[in-house]
Amino acid sequence: MQVNGKKLPLSELKSSQIPALLEHLKIKPEMVAIQRNGNILKREFWDQTELMEEDQLEILRFVGGG
Repeated sequence: MQVNGKKLPLSELKSSQIPALLEHLKIKPEMVAIQRNGNILKREFWDQTELMEEDQLEILRFVGGG
């Protein structure tokens, strides 16, 4: 699978769900939105979403400022 343009094999994750991906990447879930194959994933479905090798993911981080 591709994550933000970089290849990441599913075999490197503890499971094939979004929380395992975020844990692997050391990203806080509350600080991101995730786009999978061009569609934004709703946070309430992250635990049920099965990632696949052909997926294209973009992880968008929220940045505060003022």
